[in-house]
Amino acid sequence: MPKATGAQAEVVFVAEHEPEVMWDLITDVARLGEWSPECVGGRWLDDAPPAAGARFEASNDFGGGPTGPVTCVVTQLRRPDVFEWIVLDPSGSVASPGSIWRYELTPGSEPGQTTVRHLFTHGPGRTGLSLEMENDPANAAQILQDRLDALRAHMTTTLTAMARSVARSAA
Repeated sequence: MPKATGAQAEVVFVAEHEPEVMWDLITDVARLGEWSPECVGGRWLDDAPPAAGARFEASNDFGGGPTGPVTCVVTQLRRPDVFEWIVLDPSGSVASPGSIWRYELTPGSEPGQTTVRHLFTHGPGRTGLSLEMENDPANAAQILQDRLDALRAHMTTTLTAMARSVARSAA
């Protein structure tokens, strides 16, 4: 049976905005629900400005109504290049996260562009995906592939909506 741990979904997206503009959107966890087809909301849990170690809470909707919230911990934050966090599994262990999410931003090939690499890595922690695969081992490979495909689609939709929101607010 395939394992979810280490499975990845990656999207590379070119935005017609400067890295700092995209950075501000990507790190605004309170607005994620505006853009994502899966994440329905988020909020910072710490009063201090976001930094490595800062925590936020997010809720998702996988088609059956909102879930969560889950607690996320920022592991890397380097403006305007890298924003990475882990999603804690139900045990709350930082050493065994359910997933790792990462954005890497670099200047695009044209002035005013940003290339955004968005990466999801399933961690060793317990998640709905790992439980679903364990409960249906005969279909585990397809379950994993379907989830990774959905993640890539949702990541692309989210980045597209973020970029469009800048264009709308500038108009």
